[in-house]
Amino acid sequence: MSAEGYERELRSERDYVAGLYARLDAERARVKNEYEKALGADGSSVMERDVSVRALDREVRRLSVVDNGLCFGRLDTVEGETSYIGRIGLFDEEDEYRPVLLDWRAPAARPFYTATGATAEGMRRRRQFHTRGRAVAGFTDEVFGRPGAGEGGDAALLAAVNAPRGEGMRDIVATIQAEQDEIIRLEHPGVLVIEGGPGTGKTVVALHRVAYLLYTQRERMERHGVLVVGPNPAFLTHIGRVLPSLGETDVVFTTTGELVPGLRVTAEDTPEATRLKGSLKILDVLTAAIADRQRVPGEPVPIDLGGVTVRIDAETAQWAIEEARASGLPHNEARAVFTEIVTYVLTERAINRIGRGWLSREDRDEWEDLRRTLLKELAEDTRFTAAVDELWPILTPETLLAPLYESADRLRAAGADPALGRAHGAEWTVADVPLLDELVDLLGRDKAADTAAERAAERDRRAEAAYADQVLDQLKLDREEQDEDVLLAAENLLYGQDLAGRFVEEDTRSLAERAAADRDWTYRHVVVDEAQELSEMDWRVLMRRCPGRSFTVVGDLAQRRSEAGARSWGAMLDRYVPGRWLYRSLTVNYRTPAEIMAVAAGVLAGFAPGANPPESVRANGIRPWARSVTDAGLTAAIEEFAHDEAGREGTSVVIGPPGVPGTTPAAETKGLEFDAVLVVDPARILADGPRGAAELYVALTRATQRLAVLHRDPLPPALAALGG
Repeated sequence: MSAEGYERELRSERDYVAGLYARLDAERARVKNEYEKALGADGSSVMERDVSVRALDREVRRLSVVDNGLCFGRLDTVEGETSYIGRIGLFDEEDEYRPVLLDWRAPAARPFYTATGATAEGMRRRRQFHTRGRAVAGFTDEVFGRPGAGEGGDAALLAAVNAPRGEGMRDIVATIQAEQDEIIRLEHPGVLVIEGGPGTGKTVVALHRVAYLLYTQRERMERHGVLVVGPNPAFLTHIGRVLPSLGETDVVFTTTGELVPGLRVTAEDTPEATRLKGSLKILDVLTAAIADRQRVPGEPVPIDLGGVTVRIDAETAQWAIEEARASGLPHNEARAVFTEIVTYVLTERAINRIGRGWLSREDRDEWEDLRRTLLKELAEDTRFTAAVDELWPILTPETLLAPLYESADRLRAAGADPALGRAHGAEWTVADVPLLDELVDLLGRDKAADTAAERAAERDRRAEAAYADQVLDQLKLDREEQDEDVLLAAENLLYGQDLAGRFVEEDTRSLAERAAADRDWTYRHVVVDEAQELSEMDWRVLMRRCPGRSFTVVGDLAQRRSEAGARSWGAMLDRYVPGRWLYRSLTVNYRTPAEIMAVAAGVLAGFAPGANPPESVRANGIRPWARSVTDAGLTAAIEEFAHDEAGREGTSVVIGPPGVPGTTPAAETKGLEFDAVLVVDPARILADGPRGAAELYVALTRATQRLAVLHRDPLPPALAALGG
């Protein structure tokens, strides 16, 4: 194409894209207007109004996040038809809803990602736009069926991977590659495992797959939403903008330390404690620990009942325990069975002693009256209540687990390893969270507490209804001073119980907010990133959260650092989805330049000799370097790196072993990427724990452009090629 022809085409494309933005703005205005009308709509029930408002609110949010790069490409078929590809679909309502912009997830848009010179799929040309905000700055063409076809597509991809990194992960919707697109559009209903080395884009592929599933299975998925589990809060912040940029917001982002509502746990155990807590064998320990709290009295407990003294002895308590356990109910709910048996024994003993001299067996009414009197007296007896609390206490996950850890005797009684012991008041760890979650089911609800909560909620509802009635009464008193239309609208919104329902009964939180706060919420789909780190107990929690077993699992077994993590995918998944999980791998490294990957490959070969490093898609000509420093010179060298990088566009990080000031541990950078990385003391990273080599591998593969190493100890042999 001549320079003049290119400019003419560019002007035409700019006009077309400007027209798309005009349609987007008009659609935003229309939906916003409908949303505002729905908020004040009359003639409909609260539920109908709420459903309408929620649907319009989702549409408002969907349209509000696609401003940047709304349209990023175009497809021309050999028959001369043209389609524009973008983040969402737009239609011409005046032309039988003809699509003027195809959603990237639509079947008709797939050739944009999969057509090649060898398999053109009926396409003549693929055009990729280079945009800045709403403006088209230029375009690159890839014409199929001619020599050199494919260069344009490579140029667009390389421009994207070479661009400086910002504060968060960017979507790849404009540059999805064929192997990635195949995974994104897989319709597999069970578990899909995506494995890939550093920089292969496995995380962003998983997120685009979620967007695709939400597009193709909207009705099935939107009522329950999607859960995304990541390794740490920094990672979740990093990826948090990808799905909203694709128009999807009904997603909960969390770490394994936050899977129980109300907990935000980041502390880690020792490797041995992590291994013990992560194994399914811990279930036997939890069960035994609960049984250990179901006790018989060491000495009979005297209870004054109806003027006589009866006793809770070991035989009575043991019978009650056996009956309660045989009920199959969780601990707290089985307490009612335990209490019923003990109550029966005590009242029968008291009745026999009280009525022995003055009641005959024929005086049934008197016997029943006496029994009712004794039951009421026993229920109000504080000593009896205290005895039941001692022998079968109401337990929470926290009041069961913390005393277990803090007592060598309790650990021994539960058959637990002494390595689980810890000091009184120690904070919860990430490995504790699945145990606390498990105990919710093993212990069950405290019905008395639930009843009290329900009564309190009912009092709140009555109070809100009374308030609503007062508002209406005041409006009626002021009727002569109010504008009639305003008054009618207010009455519609404030009608007695209806208002109370809007305040109390109707939950106005978003789906993501409601799901995150509800331990019993179940999701339609779950994404698990850095899945090789999850323990067997972590997987139990996640399987409970997704009964349909629809997962996208992302990881790299070679990067596993947790002693409780996966050594094979089958070992974790076959228990739950035998025959229902698929494995796909990504082999191309889009992030790490070949020069840096060559260094990291030496570390990989040392601790995972059977693993193949991903092949880098590019070399950037910048050689990694290493420099020896003294203890006194380390801080100045780190500051020098930070100063140099501050003058460049992009992001940077300093990674080092725990305890080195000015550095970030490698574990906290998993899944993240930076333009420049400085690794400090690699030998000490290798020496820190059983998975030090994996941590060093992670550290070396975070860089997209530049890698440097500072070392006080001699360089490990795997890094000897760096010199310095």
